[in-house]
Amino acid sequence: MATNGDRPLRADARRNRDLVLAAAMRLLSEGDGDGTGGSATLDAIAKAAGVGIGTLYRHFPTREALVEAVYRNELAAVCDAAPALLAELAPAGATRAWMDRYIDFMIAKYGMADALRAVIASGRNPYAQSRDLLGSAIKLLLDAGAADGVFRKDADADDVLIAVSGVGLAAGEPGMREQAGRALDLLLDGLRYQH
Repeated sequence: MATNGDRPLRADARRNRDLVLAAAMRLLSEGDGDGTGGSATLDAIAKAAGVGIGTLYRHFPTREALVEAVYRNELAAVCDAAPALLAELAPAGATRAWMDRYIDFMIAKYGMADALRAVIASGRNPYAQSRDLLGSAIKLLLDAGAADGVFRKDADADDVLIAVSGVGLAAGEPGMREQAGRALDLLLDGLRYQH
């Protein structure tokens, strides 16, 4: 749970923080996939969230803090989806659904490219834990598939992360989603256990 110092946030403060994060994600990732969506003003983000600019600044004292929080929030949502998907779907279906979520995350990240570069220029590293968190989510999915007998046991989570990321880089634009889906299907077929 997000905190303010050592105290947990009140329900209304947590709701406002979540509204700001959702509005910021939407506005910062808009654009033509060229990274220019990151130019949304903090005033526009506060207005879209339905809060005052002071509320935004109470939670995120700088633009860089907001952008980093948006990135980390979206990363956590993608990674946290793995166990939830496994609770709903068989391992192969859960893995394929997770791959789609990861591609969506990558597309949003492209829209935020300029904003994320500004975070890095300020001395912060929003990517510090990304690879480990994503690798853990993929490992959970792969292990479930191997235990179920549908995935090969020698599949490496880091290799799968690189492959899915490659699909996102090559075919991750919104207009290329169908092609990305076909590439993800091929990747999933490569994970299947061969009798």
